[in-house]
Amino acid sequence: MNAPDTVQGPLYLEDLQAGQVLKASAPPTVIDADAIKAFARQFDPQPFHLDETAAAGTLFGGLAASGWHTAALTMRMLVDGGLPLAGGIIGASADEVRWPRPVRPGDSLHVECEVLEVRASRSQPDRGIARVRTSTLNQNGDPVQIMIANLVVRRRPA
Repeated sequence: MNAPDTVQGPLYLEDLQAGQVLKASAPPTVIDADAIKAFARQFDPQPFHLDETAAAGTLFGGLAASGWHTAALTMRMLVDGGLPLAGGIIGASADEVRWPRPVRPGDSLHVECEVLEVRASRSQPDRGIARVRTSTLNQNGDPVQIMIANLVVRRRPA
Protein backbone atom coordinates (compact mmCIF):
# COMPACT_ATOMS: atom_id res chain seq x y z
CA MET A 1 0.00 0.00 0.00
CA ASN A 2 1.26 3.47 -0.87
CA ALA A 3 1.57 6.32 1.63
CA PRO A 4 -1.85 7.97 2.05
CA ASP A 5 -2.70 11.25 0.34
CA THR A 6 -4.94 13.68 2.22
CA VAL A 7 -8.17 13.78 0.27
CA GLN A 8 -9.05 16.85 -1.76
CA GLY A 9 -12.33 16.79 -3.65
CA PRO A 10 -14.47 16.44 -5.51
CA LEU A 11 -12.88 13.41 -7.10
CA TYR A 12 -13.90 12.15 -10.52
CA LEU A 13 -13.11 8.78 -12.07
CA GLU A 14 -10.14 10.36 -13.87
CA ASP A 15 -8.67 11.42 -10.51
CA LEU A 16 -8.47 7.83 -9.24
CA GLN A 17 -5.84 5.22 -10.01
CA ALA A 18 -5.11 1.71 -8.76
CA GLY A 19 -2.76 1.77 -5.78
CA GLN A 20 -3.78 5.27 -4.69
CA VAL A 21 -4.37 5.58 -0.94
CA LEU A 22 -6.62 8.34 0.38
CA LYS A 23 -6.72 9.46 4.00
CA ALA A 24 -9.72 11.33 5.38
CA SER A 25 -9.35 15.03 5.98
CA ALA A 26 -12.06 14.94 8.67
CA PRO A 27 -11.10 14.54 12.35
CA PRO A 28 -11.39 11.07 13.93
CA THR A 29 -14.71 9.91 15.35
CA VAL A 30 -14.69 8.99 19.05
CA ILE A 31 -17.30 6.44 20.10
CA ASP A 32 -18.77 6.24 23.60
CA ALA A 33 -20.81 3.66 25.50
CA ASP A 34 -24.05 5.66 25.21
CA ALA A 35 -23.79 5.77 21.41
CA ILE A 36 -23.02 2.03 21.25
CA LYS A 37 -26.09 1.24 23.37
CA ALA A 38 -28.39 3.66 21.51
CA PHE A 39 -27.54 2.12 18.14
CA ALA A 40 -27.92 -1.39 19.58
CA ARG A 41 -31.32 -0.65 21.12
CA GLN A 42 -32.63 0.40 17.73
CA PHE A 43 -30.84 -1.96 15.32
CA ASP A 44 -28.89 -4.80 17.01
CA PRO A 45 -30.25 -5.44 20.54
CA GLN A 46 -27.83 -8.11 21.71
CA PRO A 47 -26.41 -8.19 25.27
CA PHE A 48 -22.79 -7.50 24.25
CA HIS A 49 -23.94 -4.22 22.64
CA LEU A 50 -26.36 -3.15 25.37
CA ASP A 51 -24.96 -3.84 28.83
CA GLU A 52 -21.42 -3.85 30.25
CA THR A 53 -22.20 -6.53 32.86
CA ALA A 54 -23.89 -8.89 30.41
CA ALA A 55 -21.14 -8.21 27.81
CA ALA A 56 -18.40 -9.23 30.25
CA GLY A 57 -19.50 -12.87 30.05
CA THR A 58 -19.59 -13.02 26.23
CA LEU A 59 -17.07 -13.70 23.49
CA PHE A 60 -16.27 -9.96 23.48
CA GLY A 61 -15.45 -9.81 27.21
CA GLY A 62 -16.97 -6.32 27.42
CA LEU A 63 -19.17 -3.81 25.67
CA ALA A 64 -18.59 -3.72 21.91
CA ALA A 65 -20.22 -1.77 19.10
CA SER A 66 -22.28 -3.64 16.55
CA GLY A 67 -20.46 -4.25 13.30
CA TRP A 68 -23.34 -2.47 11.59
CA HIS A 69 -22.76 0.53 13.87
CA THR A 70 -19.13 0.51 12.76
CA ALA A 71 -20.31 0.37 9.13
CA ALA A 72 -22.62 3.35 9.71
CA LEU A 73 -19.82 5.33 11.39
CA THR A 74 -17.54 4.47 8.48
CA MET A 75 -20.09 5.79 5.99
CA ARG A 76 -20.41 9.01 7.96
CA MET A 77 -16.63 9.49 7.99
CA LEU A 78 -16.47 8.85 4.23
CA VAL A 79 -19.20 11.43 3.60
CA ASP A 80 -17.58 13.95 5.97
CA GLY A 81 -14.33 14.01 4.02
CA GLY A 82 -13.00 10.50 3.68
CA LEU A 83 -13.90 9.95 0.05
CA PRO A 84 -15.31 13.09 -1.60
CA LEU A 85 -16.50 11.57 -4.86
CA ALA A 86 -18.21 13.88 -7.32
CA GLY A 87 -21.93 13.13 -7.16
CA GLY A 88 -21.68 11.29 -3.83
CA ILE A 89 -20.65 7.85 -2.64
CA ILE A 90 -22.85 5.43 -4.55
CA GLY A 91 -22.31 1.75 -3.94
CA ALA A 92 -22.94 -0.74 -6.74
CA SER A 93 -21.96 -3.74 -4.60
CA ALA A 94 -19.77 -4.88 -1.73
CA ASP A 95 -17.42 -7.80 -2.24
CA GLU A 96 -16.31 -8.08 1.38
CA VAL A 97 -17.01 -6.71 4.85
CA ARG A 98 -14.90 -7.88 7.81
CA TRP A 99 -14.71 -6.80 11.43
CA PRO A 100 -11.32 -8.10 12.64
CA ARG A 101 -11.62 -6.58 16.13
CA PRO A 102 -14.39 -4.94 18.14
CA VAL A 103 -14.95 -1.23 18.55
CA ARG A 104 -14.93 -0.30 22.25
CA PRO A 105 -16.10 2.77 24.15
CA GLY A 106 -13.42 5.44 23.88
CA ASP A 107 -12.06 4.23 20.54
CA SER A 108 -11.09 6.96 18.10
CA LEU A 109 -11.80 5.90 14.52
CA HIS A 110 -10.59 7.14 11.15
CA VAL A 111 -10.75 5.81 7.60
CA GLU A 112 -8.27 5.19 4.82
CA CYS A 113 -9.23 4.13 1.31
CA GLU A 114 -7.13 2.26 -1.22
CA VAL A 115 -8.22 2.30 -4.85
CA LEU A 116 -7.87 -1.25 -6.14
CA GLU A 117 -9.24 -0.85 -9.66
CA VAL A 118 -10.76 1.84 -11.88
CA ARG A 119 -12.73 1.15 -15.04
CA ALA A 120 -14.94 3.24 -17.28
CA SER A 121 -18.45 2.01 -18.00
CA ARG A 122 -19.02 0.72 -21.53
CA SER A 123 -22.74 1.44 -21.46
CA GLN A 124 -22.78 4.70 -19.41
CA PRO A 125 -20.07 7.05 -20.73
CA ASP A 126 -20.62 9.57 -17.91
CA ARG A 127 -19.46 7.18 -15.18
CA GLY A 128 -17.36 4.23 -14.19
CA ILE A 129 -16.62 1.88 -11.32
CA ALA A 130 -13.91 2.22 -8.70
CA ARG A 131 -13.18 -0.85 -6.57
CA VAL A 132 -12.10 0.53 -3.20
CA ARG A 133 -10.85 -1.05 0.03
CA THR A 134 -11.93 1.08 2.97
CA SER A 135 -10.16 0.39 6.25
CA THR A 136 -11.63 1.78 9.45
CA LEU A 137 -8.81 2.04 11.97
CA ASN A 138 -8.77 2.67 15.72
CA GLN A 139 -6.43 5.00 17.61
CA ASN A 140 -3.67 2.35 17.51
CA GLY A 141 -3.93 1.98 13.73
CA ASP A 142 -5.56 -1.45 14.13
CA PRO A 143 -8.32 -2.26 11.62
CA VAL A 144 -11.80 -2.62 13.11
CA GLN A 145 -13.53 -2.90 9.73
CA ILE A 146 -12.31 -3.68 6.23
CA MET A 147 -14.71 -3.32 3.34
CA ILE A 148 -14.16 -3.79 -0.38
CA ALA A 149 -16.86 -2.08 -2.44
CA ASN A 150 -17.53 -1.23 -6.04
CA LEU A 151 -18.50 2.43 -6.26
CA VAL A 152 -20.18 4.29 -9.11
CA VAL A 153 -18.06 7.36 -9.86
CA ARG A 154 -18.88 10.20 -12.22
CA ARG A 155 -16.50 11.06 -15.04
CA ARG A 156 -15.28 14.62 -15.35
CA PRO A 157 -17.67 16.66 -17.53
CA ALA A 158 -16.29 17.61 -20.93
